Amino acid sequence: MYDGPAMTTRALLFLILTLALASCDPGRGAQGPTPGRPRFDGGAALELARRQVSFGPRVPGTDAHRAQAAWMAARLDSLGAEVTVDRFSWSTTAGDSLELSNVLARFRPEHTRRILVLAHWDTRPTADQEDDPTRQSTPIPGANDGASGVAVVLHLAVLLARSPPPMGVDLLLVDGEDWGPTTEDMFIGARRYASTLPDAGRPVYGVLLDMVGDESPLFPVEESSLELAPALVRKVWGVASRLGYGQYFPDRVGPRLGDDHLPLNEAGIPTIDVIDFDYGPGNRYWHTLDDTPERLSAETLEMVGEVVTELIYSGG
Repeated sequence: MYDGPAMTTRALLFLILTLALASCDPGRGAQGPTPGRPRFDGGAALELARRQVSFGPRVPGTDAHRAQAAWMAARLDSLGAEVTVDRFSWSTTAGDSLELSNVLARFRPEHTRRILVLAHWDTRPTADQEDDPTRQSTPIPGANDGASGVAVVLHLAVLLARSPPPMGVDLLLVDGEDWGPTTEDMFIGARRYASTLPDAGRPVYGVLLDMVGDESPLFPVEESSLELAPALVRKVWGVASRLGYGQYFPDRVGPRLGDDHLPLNEAGIPTIDVIDFDYGPGNRYWHTLDDTPERLSAETLEMVGEVVTELIYSGG
């Protein structure tokens, strides 16, 4: 992802409107999780993040990239999901040819009402935010920027397999989000999914999880998410408040970010970006070699996973 321009007056007005609508929501006063729904295990998610990093940087064209693609597909298939691996090529502006894969797992495919939860699984090929120029050409480990969102999605798949959700759920792991260096060669897998999605079975909305494992979490409302999908922002931040996570999901606007949610919104699927774009002191771990599993928190992964799990099992 990339950091976009500063907040606009329009976004602030959207936030005021969103908060006003939320205060009038008759279900807002309910507290706690939906009775009987499964609990998300942050420790299990952390182990899934560590497993991904153990492959090495998941840069397209590498053995680590191929190994993770096979591992994810096999894991999801073992859970009884309807799994599709979409393999495709992308020619970059620099003339490189990338072999990429989106992995889609559908739970309860018979349901016409569906929601989408997605994360990117590739990692940045360069540590471009390193202070030392000699280290900037090294691929990042991608523990938070990549593996954290995938870990939440993969553990969510376990819950969906054990406890069928009340609607259809599509779990999407997209490739080619972080290639760069410009946005012309980013969000590639999300663009591919959006351009090939049939009219039948389209999700009613999507939730993108990116950089969701920081040990000092804070998830303000990403600005373009608020502009493009204000009702969904209200829904998700309302769930977080109901579960007691309001201090970590504050009702304020954060940075405008380019990310995988943008192509989906352009394709008519309201999608928000749940992201903590303040990774380490002064965001010093983002796109650096310090993006390692030691920087992740099982508690943060569990919090985010609980919000998404509640969103699904409360009826979406």
